[in-house]
Amino acid sequence: MKKSKSILILTAFAAIFFSSCEHGCHECHYEDNTNEEVELGEKCDEELESLEKDGIIVNGTVYEVHCHEH
Repeated sequence: MKKSKSILILTAFAAIFFSSCEHGCHECHYEDNTNEEVELGEKCDEELESLEKDGIIVNGTVYEVHCHEH
């Protein structure tokens, strides 16, 4: 019983650890219409994925977002 409880806890910990590494958080930015880099700060998980997929709209213009190490 004690051994299977330990294995269960270890498996749960591993699942949480690896799923957090998969998405994580990264610093993001985009280049505005003057080619200046605009920092967006650290974005995580769904917000990170959405920004990279859809970009960001600023004053009616859609800009491509880049996130480091992602």
